[in-house]
Amino acid sequence: MNEPTLNYVLCPGPAAPPVAPDRAPAPAQQHRMAYWEWNATGNPVHPHVVVCVHGLSRQGRDFDTLARALSLHARVICPDVVGRGQSDWLADPTGYQIPQYAADMLALLAQLHQQGPIATLDWVGTSMGGLIGMGIAGQPGLPLPAPVRRLVLNDVGPVIQWEALQRIGQYLGQLARFASLQQAADAMWAISTSFGPHTPAQWLELSRAMVRALPESEGGGITLHYDPAIAVPFKALTPESAAAGEAALWQLYDHIQARTLLLRGSQSDLLSRATAQAMAQRGPRARVIEFDGVGHAPTLVADDQVVAVTEFLLAAEGVVAG
Repeated sequence: MNEPTLNYVLCPGPAAPPVAPDRAPAPAQQHRMAYWEWNATGNPVHPHVVVCVHGLSRQGRDFDTLARALSLHARVICPDVVGRGQSDWLADPTGYQIPQYAADMLALLAQLHQQGPIATLDWVGTSMGGLIGMGIAGQPGLPLPAPVRRLVLNDVGPVIQWEALQRIGQYLGQLARFASLQQAADAMWAISTSFGPHTPAQWLELSRAMVRALPESEGGGITLHYDPAIAVPFKALTPESAAAGEAALWQLYDHIQARTLLLRGSQSDLLSRATAQAMAQRGPRARVIEFDGVGHAPTLVADDQVVAVTEFLLAAEGVVAG
C-alpha cells in the first residue's frame, strides 16, 4: 500500500528540550518541523505540490485518505505543525500562532523547491490549516516558489464564531493519560462527534497518530501528541482581540488570487453560513460545498469529501467552477 515518508525541515525559532529521551536537541535558535510526504507519481520531484495542513490540535496524518488519492498525481506534503506530532515543541509558547506557522511553511516550501522546482502549488487547510493558507495565499509579496493556484479552505474563514472558540478552549491543553489507543480514541470521540459519522475503524485510524508513548519512568501509558502549551495563546484570546483579527483575515482573504473551494459542515459552529455566503461573494469568490450531518470539521475521509477536493484540485484549467 502507498505509504508516506517522514521528513524534517529546520525553521527559525528556538525549540524546547526534546520530550522523548532518544530525540536529539534541535540546533540553536531553530526547531524541526516534521512533514509526511506522499508520492506515487513515479517522479520523486514531481512539479505539482499539494500542501495539506491540519487543525489546531491535530497532525499531518489526518490527511492519509485524501493524500493517498492525490499522491497518484502530485507530491502531497502533510506537515505536523510545530508543537504537534513528530515536530519539535517551541521554547516560547507565545510562538504558537499563525505568523510562526506561516514562516515555517515558507521554510518548508523553500526546501521542497530546492529538491525539485515547484511549478504548481495547491493548498488544503482544515480549520487552523486554512488560516495558515490564507496567510500564505493572501500576501502577494511572500517569497513563494510559485503562487498558490488552488486553495481549499475546510470549514474556516475570516470570521470564527466565539462560541466555537470557547468550546475548543474547554479541552485544549488537557492531556490525560490512557492505557490503550482504543481508550484514547474513545475519549477523543467524546469531544469530536461534530466531525460527523465515522466507522469505529475509521476513527481508530484517525486516532493512531494522535497519541505518544509516555516513558515508563513516568508510569507508562500514552497521552495526546501535542505540546499542551499550544493552549497558551489560544486561551489569551478575548472577544475584542478575535474581532480585531477578523479585519486582518478579511484583508488577507480579499487579496487571494487562487481559485478557492470552501468546504463547510452544515452543522458547523465555527464557520457560519452567513460567513460562507460572504466568502462566495467577495475576494476569490469561493465555491462553497456543504456536507450534511457534519459540523466542525469535515475530516476528508468520507468518499464524497475526498471526491470534492480531488476533483477541484485535479480538474484542468478553465474547468473548475467558482
